[in-house]
Amino acid sequence: MIVEGIVQGHRDGYGLVMSEQEPLEVVLPAQQMRAVMHLDRVRVRVVRQDRRGRPEGQVLEIVERSKRPVIGRLLQENGVWLLAPEDKRHVQDILIAPGGLGEAKAGQVVSVEITGPVNLHAQPMGRVLEVLGALHDPGMEIEIAVRKYGVPHRFSDAAEKASAALPAQVRAADRAGRIDLTDVPLVTIDGEDARDFDDAVYCEPAKVGRRQGFRLVVAIADVSHYVRPGEPLDLDALDRATSVYFPRRVIPMLPEKLSNGLCSLNPNVERLCVVCDMLIDDEGELQAYQFYPAVMRSHARLTYTEVAEILENTKSPRAQARADLVPHLLNLYEVFSALLKARRERGAVDLEVPETHIICDANGRIEQIALRQRNDAHRVIEECMLAANVCAADFLQRNKHPGLYRVHEGPTPERLALLRSFLQAMGLGGHVGDEPTPADYQRLSDAARERPDAQQINTLMLRSMQQAIYSPHNSGHFGLAYEAYAHFTSPIRRYPDLLTHRAIKALLQGGRYRLQTPEGMEAPPPLRGRRAAQAAAKPAPRPPRGAKASADLPQWELVGLHCSANERRADEATRDVESWLKCWYMRDKLGEEFVGSITAVTSFGVFVQLSSLFVEGLIHISELGAEYFRFDDARNELRGERTGKRYALGDRVLVQVSRVDLDGRRIDFRMVSDTLRAAAAPTSRKRGRKAQVVAAAEDSDHSVFALPQEAADAPTPAATGEPSGNGTGRKSRKAASAKSAAAAPAKPAAKDPTAAKNSSSARNARSTRARSPRKPAARARRVK
Repeated sequence: MIVEGIVQGHRDGYGLVMSEQEPLEVVLPAQQMRAVMHLDRVRVRVVRQDRRGRPEGQVLEIVERSKRPVIGRLLQENGVWLLAPEDKRHVQDILIAPGGLGEAKAGQVVSVEITGPVNLHAQPMGRVLEVLGALHDPGMEIEIAVRKYGVPHRFSDAAEKASAALPAQVRAADRAGRIDLTDVPLVTIDGEDARDFDDAVYCEPAKVGRRQGFRLVVAIADVSHYVRPGEPLDLDALDRATSVYFPRRVIPMLPEKLSNGLCSLNPNVERLCVVCDMLIDDEGELQAYQFYPAVMRSHARLTYTEVAEILENTKSPRAQARADLVPHLLNLYEVFSALLKARRERGAVDLEVPETHIICDANGRIEQIALRQRNDAHRVIEECMLAANVCAADFLQRNKHPGLYRVHEGPTPERLALLRSFLQAMGLGGHVGDEPTPADYQRLSDAARERPDAQQINTLMLRSMQQAIYSPHNSGHFGLAYEAYAHFTSPIRRYPDLLTHRAIKALLQGGRYRLQTPEGMEAPPPLRGRRAAQAAAKPAPRPPRGAKASADLPQWELVGLHCSANERRADEATRDVESWLKCWYMRDKLGEEFVGSITAVTSFGVFVQLSSLFVEGLIHISELGAEYFRFDDARNELRGERTGKRYALGDRVLVQVSRVDLDGRRIDFRMVSDTLRAAAAPTSRKRGRKAQVVAAAEDSDHSVFALPQEAADAPTPAATGEPSGNGTGRKSRKAASAKSAAAAPAKPAAKDPTAAKNSSSARNARSTRARSPRKPAARARRVK
């Protein structure tokens, strides 16, 4: 069998090629990977099966070499200059060609272009393109991540010129054909550190038929007025597809003049917007809606904290300072309560999974990792945005206009089987059937709410779901329990929202929006195989009865794949930076002991999240005791064959930080105590100190563990089949690791040879994971 696809390297030396013709992954052994590089397009022949029963291939032809530069640290060994790639999926070091060094110096982080051929008998050659700086320079982790994952971080010259040519404010000509809402007290409600404001809200009581209800107005910045199809600003926005949010830095989808200026609903200035005007009854049911272009003026820039305090106490000093807006905020809370009631009635999934955020100092280093607090103001805005997005999807469907829906399908049979087997072992198997609904998931979450392992159950439910994607084929949103859902409310930072705006405005003008993709645009490499697999698994949905397939449907499919892939890319880059920062944060905690909870169990060890720091690390199986442990995937636990000792999700343990690997974004722990009862250790202590009582730690506010950032996007590590074998070490890579280790402060734990051995084994196991608005002329569309 001949297979063509993109090579995905693995830190353990082997590679994977996902077929573009059928749902098949072919393994390239380490020897074959010497002839290719990560992201090369190759043609391979399946020659045998490996020890795990996977098809193993032999490279026949390199169809196309990857043009992406390689980021890494420049080293000099015995007079030879080479690059140790920062991305461990590049399994070979790169020799720097004579004259290709430029101004770079040893130890610096550089970007290298591959210039020499790669083959079985020689290492790849390259030349330095860009010097990024020293490894520990502030913000270097972000500079590395944007290049490592290919995130566009510079706008084209044409886009910069187009942005500079835009006006500084709304002109009289821009107001033509728009409803004037400048006298309506619309307000923005965002986080304290938000810089772009793309949504504003207003609510007032209204009669809905014979019942009491609400008029909810959601105004969204009209980005489509300034970013026209096919122009430089549009091409750059499509290339990025989304803004990328790092700690203390944002890579925006649009230039700052748009994202923080013309298209940001800043207070007390006129802005163009597209409005979703809704009538909602007191049961939270959407009865009517209409879309129209408008011009508005935000009456206040409010924060979630400020609004939550006002809602909690309308007599507080904050409330007195915003006395003119308090009645409207109370109306917003009333409509939120009605929408929340409808959400519960339809059975949408609402899992309680704690989120964390990183607080950095002026140099971009972590000062604290804290729980992200969600209050009623967050939930008010969330429900308002959901309602507007549902209206957008309904409007596209009713008018039989193509668009990008936000599709979230139910769990796959494989993930569902894993979830059910685990629930059965916990005595909860009857809550999820063969074809679960969102309501089944929510009932299970409610049933487990008072259990000590409730957090673990919610985590497993979340991991069992598929990733949401953008697609012109609407198959509903499983998690939110909507038949149709589209993104409309964030066109500053998401390209699919911009496309939804264009489609709605075209329909309002009696026309159709024809999507044209740039010449030569192809499906992103990571999704080509997945697309083929989906096509093989089921036919594409038929268009509604009486509707003809749109001629530009292939373009919508292509852009949907592109936006979905770039969303994943942004998530990966953000997680990479956060992992690096967490490793940096833990460098001076070597030898300290912490209380934590087991968040994942695999055949090669357990992952533990520290209760006080929200940092996750691995305890390799060799650290669990002097016996053989068997992995039970049905119960998701490791059990000792001699003693019967078991390690399962949610178990609280006392661990010691034994190793921190900045290059690998990994933290290794060693087990200190697996029985936290009457007497144990404090939440954190230095090795060698006298043991103290941890009864207080058991009652800590952080006694539950937070979900790892990547857990919502992937199954459990056991389900992915992550191997636990040793990696393919290289002399130069060892030298780089030795230099990194030498820079770290010495700790007692590092002198333990057993710890060093176990850390080496674990290194390759897993990456560290008001007044009423003027009524518009257009008539409201009744929702039947």
